[in-house]
Amino acid sequence: LRRIERDLHDGAQARLVALAMDLGLAKEKMTEDPEAAARMVEEAHGEVKTALQELRDLARGIHPAVLTDRGLDAALSAVASRCTVPVSVEVDLPERPAPAIEGIAYFTVSELLQNVSKHSGATRAGVDVWRVEDRLLLQVTDNGRGGARLDGGTGLAGLAERLDAVDGVLDVKSPAGGPTAIIAELPWRDRP
Repeated sequence: LRRIERDLHDGAQARLVALAMDLGLAKEKMTEDPEAAARMVEEAHGEVKTALQELRDLARGIHPAVLTDRGLDAALSAVASRCTVPVSVEVDLPERPAPAIEGIAYFTVSELLQNVSKHSGATRAGVDVWRVEDRLLLQVTDNGRGGARLDGGTGLAGLAERLDAVDGVLDVKSPAGGPTAIIAELPWRDRP
C-alpha cells in the first residue's frame, strides 16, 4: 500500500498538479494570447492522456503492460519518452531478470527520471542498464545543475531505503554544478 501511495503521489498526482497549473496559465492567456493558450491546452491534453495511462498501469497490478510483455528496454524507453528532457536508453541484458527485480528496476528508473524532470534543469539525460555477474546495474545520468543528495529530502533517501530492503544499493554522484550520475544496484534473479 505504501508503494502504491508513493507511486500515485510521485506519478499521476504530481502530473495532475502540474496539469492543473498549466491549465490555469492557459486560462489566463485565453484573452491576451489565444494561440499560446490553445497550444497550452493541447499540451495539457497530452498530459491528461499520460496521467490516465499511468493510472491504468498502476491499476493493472503495478507492472505496466509493456514491461510484462516486452521487458525493460521497451518499458524504460516508454518512460524516457515522457521525460521533459531528451533521454537516451541503453539496455544491455542477455536475458530478462525475474519479474520482481524487473519491476523494481522499472520503478527505480521511473522515479529517477521524474527527479530529472522536476529538479535537475538538465537538457539531456541517459539511462543505462547492464548485468555484472549476479547484480543488475541501472545508471541514470543528466547534465543538470547537480546537488542531488541522499540526505537532501525524502525522495532519494526513500528510494535508497526501498532498494536496501531487497539487498540493493543506491550510489549518488552529483556535485554542485553537475553533472549527476546515480547508480542503482539490484540482485540479479533469473526468471522462473
